[in-house]
Amino acid sequence: MKLISWNLLHKDGASLADMAALIEAERPDLVLMQEAREEFADLITRIGGVFARTPLPGRVHGLAMWAPSAAAQPPTVIPIPSGAMVRRICQIVDLGPFAVANVHLSHGQLLNRRQMRHIAQLLPPRAAVIGDTNMVGPTLLPGFHDAGPRRRTHRMSDLVPLRLDRCLIRGLVCTEAQVLSRGASDHHPIMIRLSVPQR
Repeated sequence: MKLISWNLLHKDGASLADMAALIEAERPDLVLMQEAREEFADLITRIGGVFARTPLPGRVHGLAMWAPSAAAQPPTVIPIPSGAMVRRICQIVDLGPFAVANVHLSHGQLLNRRQMRHIAQLLPPRAAVIGDTNMVGPTLLPGFHDAGPRRRTHRMSDLVPLRLDRCLIRGLVCTEAQVLSRGASDHHPIMIRLSVPQR
Protein backbone atom coordinates (compact mmCIF):
# COMPACT_ATOMS: atom_id res chain seq x y z
CA MET A 1 0.00 0.00 0.00
CA LYS A 2 1.16 3.50 -0.83
CA LEU A 3 0.79 6.00 2.01
CA ILE A 4 1.42 9.74 2.19
CA SER A 5 1.69 11.87 5.32
CA TRP A 6 1.80 15.67 5.33
CA ASN A 7 1.75 18.35 8.01
CA LEU A 8 -0.12 21.03 6.08
CA LEU A 9 0.73 24.04 8.30
CA HIS A 10 -2.72 25.24 9.34
CA LYS A 11 -2.02 28.97 8.94
CA ASP A 12 -1.00 30.08 5.43
CA GLY A 13 0.08 26.54 4.60
CA ALA A 14 -0.89 23.97 1.98
CA SER A 15 -4.33 24.49 0.46
CA LEU A 16 -7.13 22.15 -0.48
CA ALA A 17 -6.02 22.52 -4.11
CA ASP A 18 -2.45 21.58 -3.14
CA MET A 19 -3.65 18.40 -1.44
CA ALA A 20 -5.97 17.45 -4.31
CA ALA A 21 -3.11 17.92 -6.79
CA LEU A 22 -0.79 15.75 -4.67
CA ILE A 23 -3.37 12.97 -4.48
CA GLU A 24 -4.06 13.10 -8.20
CA ALA A 25 -0.32 12.99 -8.99
CA GLU A 26 0.65 10.25 -6.53
CA ARG A 27 -2.52 8.07 -6.38
CA PRO A 28 -1.98 6.89 -2.78
CA ASP A 29 -4.03 4.26 -0.94
CA LEU A 30 -4.14 6.42 2.19
CA VAL A 31 -3.28 10.04 3.01
CA LEU A 32 -2.64 11.17 6.58
CA MET A 33 -2.78 14.87 7.37
CA GLN A 34 -1.70 16.91 10.35
CA GLU A 35 -2.87 20.51 11.01
CA ALA A 36 -5.82 19.93 8.65
CA ARG A 37 -8.49 22.60 8.65
CA GLU A 38 -12.22 22.09 8.18
CA GLU A 39 -12.21 22.96 4.47
CA PHE A 40 -10.18 19.84 3.67
CA ALA A 41 -13.42 17.87 3.96
CA ASP A 42 -14.14 19.27 0.48
CA LEU A 43 -11.64 16.73 -0.89
CA ILE A 44 -14.64 14.42 -1.25
CA THR A 45 -16.37 16.90 -3.56
CA ARG A 46 -13.22 17.53 -5.61
CA ILE A 47 -11.81 14.03 -6.01
CA GLY A 48 -14.17 11.60 -4.24
CA GLY A 49 -13.05 9.02 -1.71
CA VAL A 50 -13.61 9.07 2.02
CA PHE A 51 -12.44 11.67 4.53
CA ALA A 52 -12.39 11.86 8.31
CA ARG A 53 -11.07 14.72 10.42
CA THR A 54 -10.77 15.22 14.16
CA PRO A 55 -9.68 18.66 15.44
CA LEU A 56 -7.25 18.79 18.31
CA PRO A 57 -9.21 19.77 21.43
CA GLY A 58 -9.66 23.54 21.47
CA ARG A 59 -7.96 24.04 18.08
CA VAL A 60 -9.22 24.84 14.57
CA HIS A 61 -6.92 22.24 13.03
CA GLY A 62 -6.31 18.58 13.66
CA LEU A 63 -5.68 15.13 12.23
CA ALA A 64 -7.36 13.91 9.07
CA MET A 65 -7.27 10.96 6.70
CA TRP A 66 -8.35 10.49 3.09
CA ALA A 67 -8.66 7.22 1.17
CA PRO A 68 -9.88 6.58 -2.38
CA SER A 69 -12.16 3.70 -1.42
CA ALA A 70 -15.42 3.86 0.49
CA ALA A 71 -14.46 0.48 1.93
CA ALA A 72 -11.98 2.19 4.26
CA GLN A 73 -13.05 2.03 7.89
CA PRO A 74 -13.55 5.30 9.83
CA PRO A 75 -10.57 5.90 12.09
CA THR A 76 -10.61 5.32 15.81
CA VAL A 77 -9.64 8.47 17.74
CA ILE A 78 -7.82 8.14 21.05
CA PRO A 79 -6.51 10.75 23.49
CA ILE A 80 -2.81 10.55 24.27
CA PRO A 81 -0.73 12.05 27.11
CA SER A 82 -0.72 15.80 26.55
CA GLY A 83 1.55 18.68 27.37
CA ALA A 84 0.68 21.88 29.21
CA MET A 85 -0.18 23.83 26.04
CA VAL A 86 -1.84 21.45 23.55
CA ARG A 87 -4.06 18.45 24.15
CA ARG A 88 -3.17 15.68 21.70
CA ILE A 89 -5.02 12.85 19.98
CA CYS A 90 -4.20 10.03 17.59
CA GLN A 91 -6.19 8.60 14.66
CA ILE A 92 -5.89 4.84 14.14
CA VAL A 93 -6.90 3.61 10.68
CA ASP A 94 -7.62 -0.11 10.23
CA LEU A 95 -6.49 -1.10 6.74
CA GLY A 96 -7.26 -4.80 7.21
CA PRO A 97 -3.78 -6.37 6.91
CA PHE A 98 -2.38 -3.75 9.30
CA ALA A 99 -3.26 -0.58 11.22
CA VAL A 100 -1.83 2.91 10.83
CA ALA A 101 -1.63 5.52 13.57
CA ASN A 102 -1.73 9.14 12.34
CA VAL A 103 0.16 11.34 14.80
CA HIS A 104 1.15 14.92 15.51
CA LEU A 105 3.12 14.62 18.72
CA SER A 106 4.30 17.19 21.24
CA HIS A 107 7.61 19.05 20.96
CA GLY A 108 8.98 17.86 24.32
CA GLN A 109 11.48 15.10 23.60
CA LEU A 110 10.53 13.02 26.64
CA LEU A 111 6.81 13.61 26.26
CA ASN A 112 6.61 12.73 22.56
CA ARG A 113 8.36 9.43 23.21
CA ARG A 114 5.91 8.68 26.03
CA GLN A 115 3.04 9.49 23.65
CA MET A 116 4.53 7.11 21.06
CA ARG A 117 4.84 4.26 23.57
CA HIS A 118 1.22 4.80 24.64
CA ILE A 119 0.03 4.58 21.03
CA ALA A 120 2.14 1.49 20.31
CA GLN A 121 0.40 -0.41 23.12
CA LEU A 122 -2.97 0.10 21.41
CA LEU A 123 -1.90 -1.15 17.98
CA PRO A 124 -2.09 -4.70 16.58
CA PRO A 125 1.08 -6.73 15.89
CA ARG A 126 1.28 -5.40 12.31
CA ALA A 127 1.20 -1.62 12.49
CA ALA A 128 2.75 1.67 11.45
CA VAL A 129 3.00 5.01 13.25
CA ILE A 130 3.24 7.82 10.72
CA GLY A 131 3.18 11.60 10.91
CA ASP A 132 4.83 14.63 12.48
CA THR A 133 6.53 13.10 15.51
CA ASN A 134 8.46 16.28 16.41
CA MET A 135 11.24 13.89 17.46
CA VAL A 136 14.90 14.76 17.11
CA GLY A 137 17.25 11.79 17.15
CA PRO A 138 16.37 8.12 17.74
CA THR A 139 12.71 7.36 18.44
CA LEU A 140 13.48 4.65 21.03
CA LEU A 141 10.24 2.73 20.40
CA PRO A 142 10.76 -0.96 21.27
CA GLY A 143 9.61 -3.40 18.58
CA PHE A 144 9.34 -0.71 15.87
CA HIS A 145 11.77 0.10 13.06
CA ASP A 146 12.22 3.64 11.72
CA ALA A 147 11.49 2.97 8.03
CA GLY A 148 10.73 6.47 6.78
CA PRO A 149 12.91 8.54 4.48
CA ARG A 150 16.22 9.77 5.91
CA ARG A 151 16.16 13.22 4.30
CA ARG A 152 15.14 16.29 6.30
CA THR A 153 11.41 17.06 6.19
CA HIS A 154 11.17 20.40 8.02
CA ARG A 155 13.20 23.58 8.31
CA MET A 156 12.73 25.16 11.75
CA SER A 157 12.40 28.94 11.49
CA ASP A 158 13.35 28.40 7.83
CA LEU A 159 16.95 27.81 9.01
CA VAL A 160 17.56 24.52 10.83
CA PRO A 161 16.78 21.35 8.82
CA LEU A 162 15.17 18.54 10.84
CA ARG A 163 13.71 15.09 10.11
CA LEU A 164 10.47 15.35 12.11
CA ASP A 165 8.10 13.42 9.84
CA ARG A 166 8.60 9.72 10.44
CA CYS A 167 7.27 6.26 9.66
CA LEU A 168 7.82 3.54 12.26
CA ILE A 169 6.73 -0.02 11.46
CA ARG A 170 6.21 -3.31 13.28
CA GLY A 171 5.59 -6.58 11.44
CA LEU A 172 5.69 -4.86 8.05
CA VAL A 173 8.10 -4.32 5.17
CA CYS A 174 8.89 -0.89 3.71
CA THR A 175 9.75 -1.14 0.02
CA GLU A 176 10.05 2.58 -0.75
CA ALA A 177 10.32 5.84 1.21
CA GLN A 178 10.60 9.32 -0.28
CA VAL A 179 10.44 12.97 0.72
CA LEU A 180 8.17 14.84 -1.70
CA SER A 181 8.08 18.50 -2.73
CA ARG A 182 7.19 20.83 0.16
CA GLY A 183 4.81 23.25 -1.52
CA ALA A 184 3.28 25.94 0.71
CA SER A 185 3.74 24.06 4.00
CA ASP A 186 6.79 24.24 6.23
CA HIS A 187 6.91 20.42 6.10
CA HIS A 188 7.58 18.12 3.18
CA PRO A 189 5.10 15.28 2.63
CA ILE A 190 6.57 11.81 2.97
CA MET A 191 5.58 8.81 0.85
CA ILE A 192 5.95 5.23 2.06
CA ARG A 193 5.10 1.88 0.47
CA LEU A 194 4.31 -0.81 3.05
CA SER A 195 3.47 -4.47 2.68
CA VAL A 196 2.90 -7.51 4.87
CA PRO A 197 5.89 -9.88 4.71
CA GLN A 198 5.41 -13.07 2.69
CA ARG A 199 5.54 -16.26 4.73
